[in-house]
Amino acid sequence: MKLIPIIKHLRNTCPTFARRVYGGLDWDPVAKSVKTDMPAAYVICIGDSADPSDVSGMIRQKVRDAIDVNVEVWCEDERGQGAADLIHDLRAELWRALVGFKPGGDGDPLQYDDSELLLIDRSKAVYRFRFFTEFMIGRTEVRPGQSLGPPETWQEVEQDGLVSFDGVNIDVDFIDPIFDKNLSPAGPDGRIEIKAREDLQP
Repeated sequence: MKLIPIIKHLRNTCPTFARRVYGGLDWDPVAKSVKTDMPAAYVICIGDSADPSDVSGMIRQKVRDAIDVNVEVWCEDERGQGAADLIHDLRAELWRALVGFKPGGDGDPLQYDDSELLLIDRSKAVYRFRFFTEFMIGRTEVRPGQSLGPPETWQEVEQDGLVSFDGVNIDVDFIDPIFDKNLSPAGPDGRIEIKAREDLQP
């Protein structure tokens, strides 16, 4: 998922960070490159995972896309007693800001996953909070009259390129009793007795 909408949202809705919210693809380079006061938050893209296709004859997969929000706070003692209380309050602030928030148009609202301590020393503590959204790759069922929307898989690109199915030509060659014994000892004899056309109305 895109990080910039989440970063902007956290800056506007989490006052304790005083707009000290940053982002990146990986925690280590982000933590080393940003020098800021604390508390601060870092939105990190951690990737996604997908379930196998849940239907036959086509590809449609549920994808789980996740981010980490790493919170950095001052540590007044090596035990982190004061930091633990501040992290507890910041967790509630993050829940209010992110649980149910839609960062883009391609997924469900964000949900909370879990958290863990990443680092603690004499100067600071870093705690990770994970949030995720789920969405489908591949078109879902479309109601009559609705647009299909753009293709999302190669299978859909190929199917969109097929000629539209607008009707059926029907040729009937009887097996019995109408057949020519001069052409075949038993039907069908290769002659078409009935021709029909069925047009499919949109």
